[in-house]
This record gives sequence, structure tokens and C-alpha cells, in this order.
Amino acid sequence: MSASTFAAVETILARVTEEPLSVAEHEAAVADKRAGAVVSFVGVVRDHDGGRSVTELEYTGHPTAPELIAEIAAEFAARPEVQAVAVSHRIGLLGIGDVALACAVSAAHRGQAFAACAELVDEVKARLPIWKRQVFSDGDEEWVACP
Repeated sequence: MSASTFAAVETILARVTEEPLSVAEHEAAVADKRAGAVVSFVGVVRDHDGGRSVTELEYTGHPTAPELIAEIAAEFAARPEVQAVAVSHRIGLLGIGDVALACAVSAAHRGQAFAACAELVDEVKARLPIWKRQVFSDGDEEWVACP
């Protein structure tokens, strides 16, 4: 499952993919001569949750996830203070240290870029229909519901 959306006015890169993610690719996608700031975020798979040791994660996305992530990116790109947006969420089996979420936002000023990037991450986590299966070192597993 993979989708990309590009807009003519603001740069928008939005996808849900099984391919590895690169924050550098997202930063390059939002490069804009009008921007005085580029802020990026990378969410990585950690080795613990709730005091338990995690060995791997598996993300499963609803078929509408690619369209919804594109919609979220477009909403942020439409903001007057934002020059460009790039956001991707990975699905499939991920190991510790793998990138699960990458995003970047460019804006004229750093405060605007920081705020927009933080809000973008929160919005993706709140609205994107993706489920997470955590596998613990003791062999137990747990599904974490999406929004």
C-alpha cells in the first residue's frame, strides 16, 4: 500500500508505505527559498513500552490510510505560514530503531515551523487509521488500537 500526493502551490509529500523512511528525503521535499526554517520529526521504534521489553512492531493500515494522510498533509500545507509539508508513515514489520513516522515542515520562521511540525505529528497520530502490534521479549504481543 503506497500513495503520494503533490500539489502545485505548496509541496506536499504524503504516503503510507512498506518501504524504509528517510527524514533527509522529507527535509529535501520541503526545501523552499521562501522558508527560513525546516523542522523535521522522526519517530523510531523503541525497545520498551510500559516497562516491558519490545522486540519488534508491526503496523497495519486501513485501506483509506493513504488518502487520509494526504488529506492531513494538504490541510497543513494550506496554512498561510507553511511553505511545504512532507509526512510518511511506515507499515509492515519494523525492528528496533526503524523509522515508523517521518515528517518535515518548512515555514518562514522557526516558531511557525516547530508549531506546525508538532501539530502535524499529533494530527497524524490522532487521525490515521493504523494499528500497532507490539511483540514483547517474553513472547506476548499486544495490539494498540488506532483512532
